[in-house]
Order: sequence, then structure tokens, then C-alpha cells
Amino acid sequence: MTTRPDPIPAAQLRPVVDCLVVGGGPVGLLTALLLGRAGLQVSVVERWPERYPLPRACTIDHEALRILQSAGLMDGHADLFEASQGERGGYEFRNGEGELLQAIDWNRASESGWANTNGFYQPDLEAALEDLAVATPGVRVHRGWTFQDVIPDDDGVSVRVGRTEDPAETAQVRSRWLIGADGANSAVRSQLGIGTGDSGFQADWLVVDYQPLAEEDWSAFVTQYCDPAQPATAVNSGPGRRRFEFMRRADMTVEELGRDSTAWRLMAPWGVTPKTARLERHAVYTFRGSWAHTWREGNVFLAGDSAHLMPPFLGQGLCSGLRDARALTWRLIMVHQGLATPAVFDTYGPERSGHVREIIDEAVAAGRVICELDVDRAAARDADMRKRSSDPDAITREPPHPRLGEPSLTIPGRDAEGRLAPQGRVRTADREGLFDDVVGGGWQLISRAGDPAARLSDEDAAWFRERGGVVADVSRGSGFQDLDGAYARWFAEHECEVLLARPDFYVFAAGEHEDIPRFVSRLRQALQPAAEAR
Repeated sequence: MTTRPDPIPAAQLRPVVDCLVVGGGPVGLLTALLLGRAGLQVSVVERWPERYPLPRACTIDHEALRILQSAGLMDGHADLFEASQGERGGYEFRNGEGELLQAIDWNRASESGWANTNGFYQPDLEAALEDLAVATPGVRVHRGWTFQDVIPDDDGVSVRVGRTEDPAETAQVRSRWLIGADGANSAVRSQLGIGTGDSGFQADWLVVDYQPLAEEDWSAFVTQYCDPAQPATAVNSGPGRRRFEFMRRADMTVEELGRDSTAWRLMAPWGVTPKTARLERHAVYTFRGSWAHTWREGNVFLAGDSAHLMPPFLGQGLCSGLRDARALTWRLIMVHQGLATPAVFDTYGPERSGHVREIIDEAVAAGRVICELDVDRAAARDADMRKRSSDPDAITREPPHPRLGEPSLTIPGRDAEGRLAPQGRVRTADREGLFDDVVGGGWQLISRAGDPAARLSDEDAAWFRERGGVVADVSRGSGFQDLDGAYARWFAEHECEVLLARPDFYVFAAGEHEDIPRFVSRLRQALQPAAEAR
């Protein structure tokens, strides 16, 4: 673990910044990094003086890796992530007898140019994000400072923070925006009096992380053992690491579940013993699903676990937080630069809440399958799943692919709007690589039916470029090669010729090549002050 210096004295906390982020975990650090790269002055306050040295989240999907790519992290840190492998798509549900009940295709080809699902070690990711953040001009990370209160007004917020070790030592920070990325027990959310909804699902689980000392042979990247005698999960949690999770039964106390002797006893049936593994961490968590009723109060926003919690059965908790960061930061950047009005903030919460609520529902549904302790109900479950999967090709299903919630900053009309846009490997006259690196990862106007720029007036083309927009013609003979056919497949699947994607990689509009002028005109209306909109 990297040794951190003592907390920065109050005098060195900048009194005025563009954005103050509360919480120095992956979501807060990514938020600061993306804003700092766009030229904003950003301070992060984190109550703990040092990074947490042990694993927590351990799976991350393709979309989250594309977001990290946009922050510049993947150039030197792609080796932090280990792609899902295994039969039946890498994610299996098995009953107490080991029979395969259902599988999720975590090995599918993704839309984002990265492996669909990956294992990783969170301390390494946090270290890489923090190193990038503190190296970014305008970004400062202040550890050992705790959020105390906020006073909002029309022009921003006044925030008081205190030394974690000495709360009487306080400092005032004036900021245009405040982002609460301070976890499930968010002090920012509590200070604003924002309530939460609850899924009604709750279960205590022991999470055990270990490093294998001997070769292990696992048929899947993740296996859910739906055994009423002892529900359990086995996970590949990143290069050189594994994780088990065990549900607490009614005949066991939380205290007993949390003992290391219990961890070893529960892992023993899989041959994981003190002779074959090094125990890295064990802790009891209460898995639940919840969400904030609102994600914004004036110039204060929520992101990550402060806005939503979900059971970990689909590995989407951190991924959803990173989506929040990307969805919020592109809006903040455009408003800061005078390229959009604050009205774009109105859709942040509804879009993200609707999206994450669908994932929470899916995760809770998976949890109810896994956590069944009644022997008769478990047998009925197995019979029902066995009947539904009688076709061997139907036993494997897709992971959830939710669209943005409503109201959203999109143009309704096709199934593609509000869904994830593709990224493939491309080749131009002088470069080859992933589209966002070769062409650009902001607003993207891509057509398979000709040059999009040819359909735009000079004024619209200049306006689009000023907002970081890029155009690409991926039709045959264009000189722009779709190396793996990613764009051809996407356009064929969605039966359209052109897409206009947002900086968070969601489709603003999709349609025919002739629709391009209308799409850009509608985008101008959505982003510009009303007096300037055409």
C-alpha cells in the first residue's frame, strides 16, 4: 500500500473551486479526473487518511472499461482486468446437486470494444485512478477531511469540512457544484434530507477474498450455488485472486459468520484450505437494493452508492457508479464551458435512476433465486428452471441491457435511442485502434450511408465541432475501415443508417442518413439557451 502524507492543513484547502467531490473512491476519483481533464478546478475530500487496502468490488463490465478509457486509464492499466472465461458464457446458476439451472452469457461480444465482463482488484484500480487524478492540473485530493454540512444558494454551495481526526478543525469551501460520491451511508444525502426507496430484499452474506497457492480448476468465471443447505457464490476476482460468498442461515449468528474459522470451514468443500490459499479478507455484508428518491437538489448531485445500492449478484454496483460519473461530468463540463444550459441537469437523475432501477430489479430477482433456503420451494424452483431450459440452446441468456430512464436527453423514434452506442476497432489513413482513441469519444455522428458532414450546413458543422463532435463515414469504400464489422452489425441490428451518440456513449438519435440535419438541429435545441436555439 502506498503511504499517504498527513492530511493537508486547512490553509491549503482551496477556498474556491468549480466542483467539490465528497468521497475518494472510484466514482469520486473518476469524476474529478474527467472534470480536471476538461479544465475545471476540482477538490476531492475523503474522510479516510489512506486508501482502503483490501478488495471490495471485483467485477467490471465493458461499458465501465470504455468509461475508464475515456479518462485515459486503459492506456497503461489494461492489465488490471481479467476477462471472463468459462463454459456457458462464464456465469452459471447450479443447484445443490451441481445441476446447471441457468447461465448468463458474460462472454458475449460487447458493444464497447472491451471484454463483456472482467475481474479486477479494487485497490489497484483506486491507486491508478488517484495517481491520474493528482497528476491532472486543477485536481487536488485531500484525505483525512470529512464533509460536515452544505448551504446551497442560487450561485453554488458553501461547504464546511472538518479534519477527520479533529472535527473542531474546519475549513470552508465555496464551489459552484457539490457531488456526493460518499457511499451507502452518504452524509451529503442525509444533509439534504433525500429519502430512499427499498427493494424489500435483504440478506447477510460472508465475503471471503483469498489468493490461491495451488492451481485451481473452475468451469465458470462466476458460479452461483443455489443450494438451500448453504447458498454460495464463487467468483474470479481479478488476476491471481478468488472470492467466495456465503449466505447466513437462520441457525448462525452474524458474529459466528464473520469468524475466519467459519470462512475456512465453508470453503473446505472446494478444496480451499490454509494449505492451498492465503486468506486476504473476510467480512459480513448485508446485501440489499435501494435508490435515492432524487439525485439532485439545486447544484448538489448524488453519484454511486450514495444514489443506489444493489445486491452484487450481477456485478453491476461499481459499473453503475462509473456510469453516473460519466453521465454527470459531460453535463457539468458543457455547462461550465457555456456550451449548454443548466437544463441538461434535469435529465441526469431520471435517466440514471430508471437505468439502475432495472439492474437492481434484475439483481434482486437473481438474489431471490440464489437465497432460497426452503427445501421444497428450492425443489420447485429447480423444476421450473429445468422446464424453462429444456432446450439446451435456451439455457444461456443475455445479461440485462437497460435503456436510459425517462425523461431522457434523446430523440424518441427508434428502439436504439437511449441505448448503448457501439465502439469498434477502426483504421484510418494513419491510425488504427478503438474508435474513441482514433476519432474521438465526445459527441459522435456516425453513418454507414455516406459522409455525415456533407449533410450539415457550415454553421451546424462548426457548432457540432465546437462541442467536441466528430463525424465518421463507415460505409464501404469510405477510407474508414470497420475492422471487425462492429458498426455494420450494430446498424443492421437496429435497422438504421446513422447514429448520434452522446459523450456517455448513449444514443441521442438513430435513423436514416437524411435525418442528420434534423438530429443536429434537435441537439442544438436541447443544449443551447432558448434565445439562441433555432
